[in-house]
Formats: sequence, C-alpha cells, structure tokens
Amino acid sequence: MNQIALGFIPDPLVVSITLLLPSKKLPFNTNSSRKYKQILESLRTVGLIEPLIISPTTSSGNHIVLDGHARLLALQELGVNDAQCLISTDDETYTYNNRINRLSTVQEHLMIKRAISRGVSPERLASSLNVDLSQIMRKVKLLDGICPEATKLLKDQVFSTKLSDILRKMKPTRQIECVELMISANNIKIPYAQALLAATPSHMLIEDGRSRKFRGISAEQLLKMEREMGNLNEQYKLVEESYGQDVLNLVLAKGYLSKLIENQEISRFIKQNQPDVYTEFINIIETVSMDK
Repeated sequence: MNQIALGFIPDPLVVSITLLLPSKKLPFNTNSSRKYKQILESLRTVGLIEPLIISPTTSSGNHIVLDGHARLLALQELGVNDAQCLISTDDETYTYNNRINRLSTVQEHLMIKRAISRGVSPERLASSLNVDLSQIMRKVKLLDGICPEATKLLKDQVFSTKLSDILRKMKPTRQIECVELMISANNIKIPYAQALLAATPSHMLIEDGRSRKFRGISAEQLLKMEREMGNLNEQYKLVEESYGQDVLNLVLAKGYLSKLIENQEISRFIKQNQPDVYTEFINIIETVSMDK
C-alpha cells in the first residue's frame, strides 16, 4: 500500500530571521490588533511554540514564509535572531494549520487546566495570552457545576464563559435541555441562555422555589414563557424524531419528480393544466439542501 506523503519535513530547522521572506503583506494595523498582542506576549513569556512554515531554500539562499507571518513580525519586534521552522514539501501558500478547526471553549479550558497542573502559573498564562487574570480563572472554572452530559454537548462549541454562570443555576436535566435547544437553534449566545433561564420552572433551578426577578418581565409573562418553553421542548423532540424520515422522503420525491419532469409530454401537460403544481414540482427539484 502506498504511503501518504507528508506536506512538510517533520524535523524542525532553526533558520536565521534575516533569511525569511514573507509571501504576503500583513494589514497596516496588525501590530495593534489584540491577536498580535497575544502572540507577542506569548513569545516574550514562553517563546515560540508553533514553528513557522517555510519553503525550501530559494536560489538566493532565502526561504519564503508560507504560514506564520504574524509570528515572524513579533519575532522581529522582539529582536530574536533565529526561529524554528518546518519546511513545506508542497508549493502552496497555505498549510495544514489553515485547515483545522480552532479550539473550542471546552478544549481551551482543558488545555489551561493541563498547563496549570504542569506548573505554569495562572499569572504567567494571563501574561502570555495578554488577558486579565480573572479571565484565566473563569476559564479554569468553566465546567464547575455543569453536568457531564451538557459538557459533552458543548465540547465542540465556541461560547462565552458567562454561559456557565447561567447553566449553574439550573439542575442537570434542565442544563441538558437548554444546551440542546441552543445547539439546535445554532444560537449559543448569552441573551438566549438568559431567556431560557427566565422560562425555567422553579423546581428545575438549583435553589428550588426561590423568587426570581427579571427586569421588564412580570410574573404573568414569566409563567407564559415557562408554558411556551415546555411546548417548544415537546415540539423539538417530535421534529427530532421525524427529521431523518422527512429528509429521506424529500430525497425520494425529488428523484421521482426529476424523472417525471424529464418526460416532455408529461411536463407540458402539467404545465398547461396545473401551472401551480408544476411550479412547486420545479421548486422541489431545485432544492439543494434543507437549509433553503
């Protein structure tokens, strides 16, 4: 069986900064962006972690930087002479780094906890990431009070750490329900989470029976929200159960109608006698996905 060739030489190479030529021009305000400042502080505190990706040596003895232009700029600003690099074996201006998903919030939490367990202080992490110490501590405590099932649902999502504060006020069953609703609605935002909290019955909160006050919401409106949220949960479960079969039926119907309309005589007959039906048939045939 043929082996898949690597897109880069796995052994890092230490290259002089003076031999590295950028392959693109960074925006003029790059050095004032928050991301750049985080890179700068990380390099200053813990050094270069992710090597630059460069091309093989050119005829002039230089290397073209394919990935890591912001890191190169930061290294130059810090006066660093050499940098670890990986030599790409593909003549491309992108690398594997640009084809991976960024860290989810839960993954970031786990990495920060792992770093602290290995002796890196929260203060040093805050300095490296150019953020307040309070943000680091919030990320460390992200999953405190969150049930394992809700955590599993959130593991691949990106969300604000404030979401945990809202979920902690709910019992595990309600945490799972709310996370499922947010993911299905593709809306893992704080305002939506607050609305779900407002619509949560008292017996599903951690402090059972406590008085809840929400600005601009009366007791009657709150009761109505609780009923509507209960109905929404039931409707969501029904849709979830039938979704797969509905999609299959749509695919089968689309295939059948495509064959039907391909017959010119049948197509002409339907178009002349049932123009509205013909239009709907065409709409179904032209449907690309359920998102439209």
